[in-house]
Amino acid sequence: MTKRPFLKTLASAALVLACAGAHAQDSLARVKQAGVLKVGTETAFAPFDFIKDGAHAGLNVDLFNEIAKEMGVKLEWVLLPWEGVLPGLETSKFDMVAGPATITKARLERYRFSVPVAEATVAFLKRKGDASVTKPADLGGKTVGGAKSSAQLIQAKTFGDTLPGKIQTRDYPGNNEAYADLAAGRISAVSNSLPNIAYVAKQRPDTFEVVQPPFGAKSYFGYISRKDADAAKLADAVDEALLKMKRDGRLASLQKKWFGESFDTPDQAPAPSF
Repeated sequence: MTKRPFLKTLASAALVLACAGAHAQDSLARVKQAGVLKVGTETAFAPFDFIKDGAHAGLNVDLFNEIAKEMGVKLEWVLLPWEGVLPGLETSKFDMVAGPATITKARLERYRFSVPVAEATVAFLKRKGDASVTKPADLGGKTVGGAKSSAQLIQAKTFGDTLPGKIQTRDYPGNNEAYADLAAGRISAVSNSLPNIAYVAKQRPDTFEVVQPPFGAKSYFGYISRKDADAAKLADAVDEALLKMKRDGRLASLQKKWFGESFDTPDQAPAPSF
């Protein structure tokens, strides 16, 4: 009469302990157990993430394929608009964010960033062969375009205010419209992050070229994880994979593939100046 209830109680206790053990696992252990790394991102940020011939492509796709190989797991992408990416991370809909995002003071307070994967410093794109612009300061008194309310256009205005002839800025709905006006000669340059304009120049070398050096505050792009103990070991594993790729040349090779050049990046997320 007492044996059956006892066995039932014992089984229930075992189930509770098993569930508690699974819950106690950190994110790296859960990824390893599932054999899948889930990564959230958008697909409108070339050359990091974009749709090419109907498929998800870009630097992030190539880099995370390598990261997954190093970790011995499969890769699963969760694609959604950017405004849903960080909330999705915070509610654990996926393990980390490809993005990438510029490493800033405000973001570091809330998230953990990976080893930087590219420079994010703002630079100018000009028309190919425009001899009137050989360095950033030459844009004093000229008109520079960029995406409306973007940090890159704001930095162009701030930089222009330090020049004898101030830079005039022109807002566009997006960078593609600004590039079109630059190609048509209606503006003298476009302000955007160096990797993005390097990619544009690589795609259209007869039309555009990058103005060197970048003029903005030194900054870098990194991948985002939750900033808690649960996510720490997974973030460490991703950093380990990225540093291995940096040492063996795979990171530089992929940067050259997508940007036409490689970047000198630090081995850990730096303390940003802004």
